[in-house]
Amino acid sequence: MLPLRDNIPSRRFPIVTVTLIALNVVAFVWELSLGRRLQDALLLLGIVPVRYTVSEIADLFSWPEQLWPFLTSMFLHGGWTHLLGNMWTLWIFGDNVEDRLGHLRFLVFYLCGGVAAALLHIFTNATSPVPTIGASGAIAAVMGGYFRLYPHARVEMVIPPFFLGPYFVVPAVVFLGWWFILQFFNGTLSLLSQPDAAGGIAWWAHIGGFVFGAMLCSVIKVKQFYRRHYQDDEMPW
Repeated sequence: MLPLRDNIPSRRFPIVTVTLIALNVVAFVWELSLGRRLQDALLLLGIVPVRYTVSEIADLFSWPEQLWPFLTSMFLHGGWTHLLGNMWTLWIFGDNVEDRLGHLRFLVFYLCGGVAAALLHIFTNATSPVPTIGASGAIAAVMGGYFRLYPHARVEMVIPPFFLGPYFVVPAVVFLGWWFILQFFNGTLSLLSQPDAAGGIAWWAHIGGFVFGAMLCSVIKVKQFYRRHYQDDEMPW
């Protein structure tokens, strides 16, 4: 399923969303410039589960070297299709979540979502020696946030490879809910068929990011509801 647009215009220019897209594009151009050195860079800057789960390997890295990939891996991609798919999805859903959270909180939310996604990927692929890269986990957190904040929005979508149609307009809760079910189904299947699979799509990173985003925005939504209905001195916390 490929989202084409939603029907919720943002009230403010999504400066953080646009900046994140720009940084991802710049990082990808840098990847292209590396040539044969790219694989070494990905091993250093991507999330490699065995670096965290196998003590003999973990001891080879300092703690900054272990922490750094949680950030850098979010801005690297494995190809044009990977990059464009992620950036388009971020553009569709990111502006509205940024609108609701505010610029700074959205940036923190996005980065924390990427970290949560990486942690679940490490947990479910503990012996994988393959670097995982991409903004998918952080963008999944944005999708989870949109799922909670804008469930009644309408999303126009198309089903690849039929890019010329037919087009479908569905509630956001249906589109995003079905997307999450597909991730969970494929993630569970990957564990049953190829535990600790070394490669492919990081299904559990998507799941981790989405759940993180949905849970955090559920709390935010409840707080915003109370603020609209109570005076500050009547808040229950």
